[in-house]
Amino acid sequence: QMQLVESGGDSVQAGGSLSLSCAASGTYSSYWCMAWFRQAPGKEREGIATIGGYGSTSYAVSVKVRFTISKDNAKNTLYLQMNTLEPEDTAMYYCAARKTVSCDFVRNDYTYWGQGTQVTISS
Repeated sequence: QMQLVESGGDSVQAGGSLSLSCAASGTYSSYWCMAWFRQAPGKEREGIATIGGYGSTSYAVSVKVRFTISKDNAKNTLYLQMNTLEPEDTAMYYCAARKTVSCDFVRNDYTYWGQGTQVTISS
C-alpha cells in the first residue's frame, strides 16, 4: 500500500505563489505516474498536472504556464509550484498515484489519494 500526505496549503492573495508537497510512503514504485487534482466547492474533482514515470509532464489548460509539477525520488516527494494565483484556483488540492508509467487526467484511473490540502486565494 502507498500512503500520500499533502502539505503546503494556505490562504494567499491573488497574484501570489504557493508550493505544495506530497510525501509518499509505503510500498510503491518511483516509476508510477503521479498527479495533482483539485476540487472546488460544488465542482467535480479535476486533474491539473501529471508527471509520468520517466518525468514527462502534462498540465490542464487552466494552470499551464502558472503551475509546475516536479518530484524528488530521493525524498519520496511530489511538488506543485503555483504562481500567479487567481481566486479561481481556490480548492482542495489532492495528490494521487496510479500503477502505470503513463498518466492521464481521469480521476478513476488513480489508485492512491492523499487527504488533501486547502488552498484559498482572495482577490
